[in-house]
Amino acid sequence: MGLLGRMNTLIKVKINKLLGAAEDPREVLDYSYERQLKMLQDVRRGIVEVTTSRRRLELQKAKLQEGSDKLDAQARQAVSAGRDDLARMALERKAVLQSQSNDLDSQIQTLDGEQAKLEQAETRLRTKIESFRTRKEVVKAQYSAAEAQVRIGEAVTGLSEEMADVGMALDRAEEKTAALQARAGAIDELIDSGALEDFTSTSTTGSDVLDRELQRVTIKDSVDSQLAALKQELGAGQQAKQLGEGQPS
Repeated sequence: MGLLGRMNTLIKVKINKLLGAAEDPREVLDYSYERQLKMLQDVRRGIVEVTTSRRRLELQKAKLQEGSDKLDAQARQAVSAGRDDLARMALERKAVLQSQSNDLDSQIQTLDGEQAKLEQAETRLRTKIESFRTRKEVVKAQYSAAEAQVRIGEAVTGLSEEMADVGMALDRAEEKTAALQARAGAIDELIDSGALEDFTSTSTTGSDVLDRELQRVTIKDSVDSQLAALKQELGAGQQAKQLGEGQPS
């Protein structure tokens, strides 16, 4: 086989694969069923045609029989009149009609046989078509169910893959969140320890760490002074009360 032959073979194989992939078995079954119904219609049409032909021959035979009966009566009449020549002529014509009638009988018998064969074929074909129709509907239902299962399976597979991607994204988000939280905690610890300045607590005048420490000392001194004054005030009041209670009435 030459190069062109191999290429033609390869092209045919590819085309057959494409056609097979695009072929819907349900459509093929429906088409086959329609073809069988057409065959059944052809057989029934043939039965009608044979029946019509047989009926036509039977009508012709009936006319021949009428002519034969008439010639027989004429032959009898001619014999009664002493006209043997006319009687002979009538009997000869009757013989011709009888021969034609016999031929019609043979044709009618042949058509009867053809009609019987067609009727038997129609019965067998109708039975096969009914059986095919039942199997066709079962196969179509099974194919549709299998097709639905495949679609569902593909959807579930795609959903599983998508959920896996979502899960991975969640894991990455949780890892990043934990890292940020750890970093924020470390920064807070450094700020609390004084290693880093907490710019969020600075005033609009730009006070530095020294200002804050001096402010703390000032506040502490003020509190100490207020506390001492409060103690002194409370001590003086207690002494005055004691002196008042010691005087005679």
